[in-house]
Amino acid sequence: MRYQRVCIDACGYELPPNVVTAEDLEERLAPLYEALRIRPGQLFQITGIRESRYWDPGFRLSEGAVRAGRQALDAGGLTPGDVGMLVYGAVCRENLEPATACAVADGLGLGPEALVFDLSNACLGMLNGMVLVANAVEAGHIKAGLVVACESCREIVDSTIQRMLQAGDMETFKHCVATMTGGSGAAAVVLTDGSFNAGAHRLLGGVARNAVRHHRLCTWGPDTGIPATAPHVMNTDSVAVLKNGVALGVETFAALTRELAWGPGQPERIVCHQVGATHQRTILESIGIPLDKDFSTFRHLGNMGTVSIIITTAIAAERGFLTRGQSVGLLGIGSGLNCLMLGVQW
Repeated sequence: MRYQRVCIDACGYELPPNVVTAEDLEERLAPLYEALRIRPGQLFQITGIRESRYWDPGFRLSEGAVRAGRQALDAGGLTPGDVGMLVYGAVCRENLEPATACAVADGLGLGPEALVFDLSNACLGMLNGMVLVANAVEAGHIKAGLVVACESCREIVDSTIQRMLQAGDMETFKHCVATMTGGSGAAAVVLTDGSFNAGAHRLLGGVARNAVRHHRLCTWGPDTGIPATAPHVMNTDSVAVLKNGVALGVETFAALTRELAWGPGQPERIVCHQVGATHQRTILESIGIPLDKDFSTFRHLGNMGTVSIIITTAIAAERGFLTRGQSVGLLGIGSGLNCLMLGVQW
C-alpha cells in the first residue's frame, strides 16, 4: 500500500501513575520461586524489563484514551469537530457492547457525523486503525481521523500470578512468564490530509503479512464462550512466538523496503513493537538493522501491547531521536501471527 496525501499530524500519550518493578512481581512469586528453586532476578534476566506501570484499580480505559486523544488533537491543532473517524484499537475494552470508542468519542466531544468503532487485532490494533483511517483520508472520505487505545495489564498479571502460585509447576511458569512483562498506557495518533498542520509527517505506506497457522501460540481471554464464566487466562509459547514471529518479521520488512523503494541505509530510524531484550536483539540482527537505529522503551514501560509503538514513537520524537526528513519504520508484530509495518517520512 502506498499513500500520496496522508500525514501523521501528532501523537499523544498518557502513562499510569503506579510503577511496578520486576522485584515487586518476584516478591509475589516467592513461594513458587522457592518450590522450583528459581533464583530471584530471573524476570529481568529473561526479559530485560526492570519495571512497568499500572493504572489505579478501577481506572476506566476510555478515560485514558480520552486524555491521550486530547493531547494528540491539541498537538496537531485540530478540534474534535475535525475528526471524521475514531478507531479504538486496544486489546482491553470496557464492554463487549457498546464499542469503547463510543465512550471515547463522547468524552472528546466528537461531532455526530464521525464514524466511531472498535477494532481488535492483538498488538496490531492501533496500526490497523491507522491503515483504515489512512485509506479513508487517501480516498477523500474524511480529512482527519483519530486512532486511540488504552491498555491495562494489572488485572491479567494479578490473575496470572494467582494461577502460577496455585499450579506450582515449571510448565505453567514457562507459559505464563511472558504475561509478567505486561505494561499499561494510553496512546492516540492523528492522521490527516495534511491541510491542518504544516509540520505533519508523511505516511508513505506499508505492508502486511500473516502466518495464521501459528494463531494458538499466544492466547488471552476466556475459552468458555459468551457470556464468559471463567476468568481471563493468558498462555504464551515464548520460544515459538519468538522464532516464528522473527521469521515473519524478516519477510515483512523485506517487503516493506521493496514497497517503499527504500535503499541501503533505510529506514534511518525504526520503532519496533516493545516485547523485551531478546526479541529486540533477535529481530534487529535478523533484518540487519544496527541497534543504534532503534528506540526502545520496554525496559521501563514493559510490553504495552497496542499502544507501545505510538508511545515509543512519541517519546523518541520528544528526545530528538527522530528528526525532520528521516525515513522511519514502524514495525508491528502481533499474535495471530500478524505483521504490519509502516513507513513514515518524518
